[in-house]
Amino acid sequence: FGIWKSISTSELFLPLDVHTSRISRELGLLQRKQDDWKALEELMKKLREMDANDPVKYDFALFGIGVFENDK
Repeated sequence: FGIWKSISTSELFLPLDVHTSRISRELGLLQRKQDDWKALEELMKKLREMDANDPVKYDFALFGIGVFENDK
């Protein structure tokens, strides 16, 4: 949302929860099975390859798809 002016969006990490991790694995963005710091680093590396300036912009999409699929 751009509310933090002292931190660049390129430095942020998205929250790795059950939704973002599951969808990331399904999309092939994450191979590690555990939801830990190493998994977050792996996922962030992939997201930075897609957009180095704002890798966390994908957070809402990954989370939203994960929540929606749980409601089926």
